[in-house]
Amino acid sequence: MAPNTPRSEPDPYLPLRQVMVEIIAAHTEATRAVTGLAHIDRRVIEAMLAVPRHEFVPAEIRAYAHSDGPLPIGWDKTISQPFIAALMTGLLNVGPGDTVLEIGTGLGYHTALLAQLASHVYTVEIVEELAHEAEERLRRARVKNVTLRIGNGVNGWPEHSPFDRIIVAAAPELVPPALIAQLKPGGRMVLPCGLNEQQQLCVVDKNEDNRIKVREVLAVRFAPMEGTEGF
Repeated sequence: MAPNTPRSEPDPYLPLRQVMVEIIAAHTEATRAVTGLAHIDRRVIEAMLAVPRHEFVPAEIRAYAHSDGPLPIGWDKTISQPFIAALMTGLLNVGPGDTVLEIGTGLGYHTALLAQLASHVYTVEIVEELAHEAEERLRRARVKNVTLRIGNGVNGWPEHSPFDRIIVAAAPELVPPALIAQLKPGGRMVLPCGLNEQQQLCVVDKNEDNRIKVREVLAVRFAPMEGTEGF
């Protein structure tokens, strides 16, 4: 090594991310009979090892960033349990050429994961303060293939549709029609659906004839999606 070559500093959080993905693997094995997934795709695991999760939570709870559960991020919102983030991303099956719509940016952690996997991520956050914070955190993490806007994601983002993949981080009672319309033929959406006590994580597939198939995967608990009361 040349004398003036800077040394890269070791990442003190990498061992915690490694333990986190080991716990994800254990949850995946325990739920495989229900989810149909024997393992999370390696690309997803590599993204979870690469993305600094601790940078996408409030500073006061950074020590708990890799814990096995959801964490509060303010404004009555949470960052999902790592296993749920991994499961949803694995079920979404994002390809490197895909365009993804994300509803519910939060502080940008799942956005950063998707950006590792997709060509471009369009993400919508209803809470203005969270959106601004997410933009800053994504900038610091050098995530560039993301476009963010503030608004109610129930209407999707028609200007950039159709999307190869759509992922939703809040639960409508039924799948919003606008999101179904903005999904490409051959596309897939992953979202929680149902009443508070009866939510299911669902996979929505649209075939080449625009027919929809919905599969329930796992009982979950997400915040209700705003603006969907009429569905």
